[in-house]
Amino acid sequence: MGNDGVEETEGSGEHGDGERPRVCVVACGGTIASEPGDDGAAPAKTGSDLVEAVPGVEAYATVSAREVCAQPGFDVRWRDVFATAAAAREAVEEGADGVVVTHGTDTLTDTAYALDVLTDLPAPVVVTGAQRRLDEPSSDVPANLTLAVRAAADDRFADGVHVAFDDELHAGRDAVKGHSNALSTMTSPATAPVATFTRAASDLVREPRRHVAIDPLCGPEGPIDPSDPVAAADRVPEVPVIHSGTGATAAGIERALAADVGGIVIEGTGLGNATAAIGDAVADAVGEVPVVVAGRPAGPTEPVYGTPGGAVTLADHGIVFADDLPAAKARVGLALGLAAGVDRTELDGVFGRP
Repeated sequence: MGNDGVEETEGSGEHGDGERPRVCVVACGGTIASEPGDDGAAPAKTGSDLVEAVPGVEAYATVSAREVCAQPGFDVRWRDVFATAAAAREAVEEGADGVVVTHGTDTLTDTAYALDVLTDLPAPVVVTGAQRRLDEPSSDVPANLTLAVRAAADDRFADGVHVAFDDELHAGRDAVKGHSNALSTMTSPATAPVATFTRAASDLVREPRRHVAIDPLCGPEGPIDPSDPVAAADRVPEVPVIHSGTGATAAGIERALAADVGGIVIEGTGLGNATAAIGDAVADAVGEVPVVVAGRPAGPTEPVYGTPGGAVTLADHGIVFADDLPAAKARVGLALGLAAGVDRTELDGVFGRP
């Protein structure tokens, strides 16, 4: 499959029957679809508008488009995520060979991870966006949309959900937004890109595959039905992220429990450690709700240190480690797992790798 690092030239873009691959663009708003206005920029372009604005994508596939929402990345709702999952499935069922999701970058990697948890489709699903609008100098809309269509038209990427940005393809589980406005914002700090692209070729860095360990949570094979996105969203409980750092107290956990949340994510430090005050509060909290601990910076979480807030102690209390997921994605995984009725003893499958 080329995952030995040898550059592979892409195919002709045709199937055995001589037809080009069919790629469906599922549009969700974001900077890639935004236009300037007196009150600030906002999503305004449809998926069809984007395809028409970047005609070069037709060199790689026959491209169609459908709308899910027109949300800025910072205001994506659970119903938008479920509607996106449903639209991707419908596109594949209707004959699409690949799906491109256009999305705002602020939560693009959250949605990519959610789609990987929710779905397991027999076609590439590639999420992309832009840091600069089409009307701005050096816009990255044409390059990123073209890259996403190229990847979605290539059946080597049919396993799992990927993020296409700045000539790189990342696993949806691993990608994070690393800079607020740099064009090279998407990275995989705990691993590496799945592939890199040039004008004419792609180089597989590692094997494309679905990068989550749990069975799909929505669709015919899963416990969540995304065909009614509003009803599906109503099943998702509130899951706050409690930050641990210098001098952090238990107040955040106490407020969360008083608010009757469905679960809690602790953004710990290092390998998944927290302050003593948070560690003591977790001991009580796990009896009421699931508690997941993520670390910072990038890297795995594992029990190494003792003391009241060390990861060894937290593990003894019964928390679930988020593996190498950042807190934002751990929140997505816990919320979706709870919505799907995943048993507490099996929640680690949401966060772990296959």
